[in-house]
Amino acid sequence: MLSAIKHFFVSSRIGPLARKLFASKAETLSHGGAAAVSEPPETLAFRAASTVRALERIASRGIEIECVIDVGASNGMWTAATMPVFPGARYLLVEAQKGHLDALQHFVKQHSNAEYVLAAAGDEESTVFFDDGNLFGGVASKEQTVAAKIRVPMITLDAEVKRRGLKGAYLVKLDTHGFEVPILKGAVETLKMTNLVVIETYNFRIAPGSLLFHEMCGFMEKHGFGVIDISEPLWRTHDRSFWQIDLFFVRLDRPEFSYLAYA
Repeated sequence: MLSAIKHFFVSSRIGPLARKLFASKAETLSHGGAAAVSEPPETLAFRAASTVRALERIASRGIEIECVIDVGASNGMWTAATMPVFPGARYLLVEAQKGHLDALQHFVKQHSNAEYVLAAAGDEESTVFFDDGNLFGGVASKEQTVAAKIRVPMITLDAEVKRRGLKGAYLVKLDTHGFEVPILKGAVETLKMTNLVVIETYNFRIAPGSLLFHEMCGFMEKHGFGVIDISEPLWRTHDRSFWQIDLFFVRLDRPEFSYLAYA
């Protein structure tokens, strides 16, 4: 989430036909519909693929969001980027790593509509093993491993929402590195009142039980959600293979899904 784009379309490698096609989409890809013809088409494409642009596009269609639940909140940077798009919402930041505690405390002092809980999210109220080797890349595990060796509190979103009296409609964001399914299983009631789910998804099975991006699409479809936007594609440094992408899911009964034309 909000990762810097590490690999760009190199303009010298784009053929004339592809360049012409990209240029013809300038108005569609540029923010606000104004074509920035002076910019390379690859620049327009990657600006359009930012998290904030995706949120702005979705918000422009009148989606209702009263509460944003940011799971894997780290130091609050994703919530900070989201607040200008949904300024009237309440925000709950869920983060397991104590290394972010000072930043979270500072963040909620600066934003009266935000609160945090220092815990992992999952499918039961308990504890869970956690790999805290990377401050911005931690992951929960039901089993103790060489990497996941500390225990942290685990909450369910359903229970935490009820404890805090948070009202929907919700936006739920997951940046949880393969632990998405247990979290969603612990959010059954919350999802019933959720209008937007943002999930960092992967092209490789990075953890036992994790879903690949296309499997996540199928999982969410069973819960009544479909993909409406994307952001932040990332290619791994090892071999420049496609690594991850953020998928934005809205309810399948949204009017967008009943309109089947392009223009």
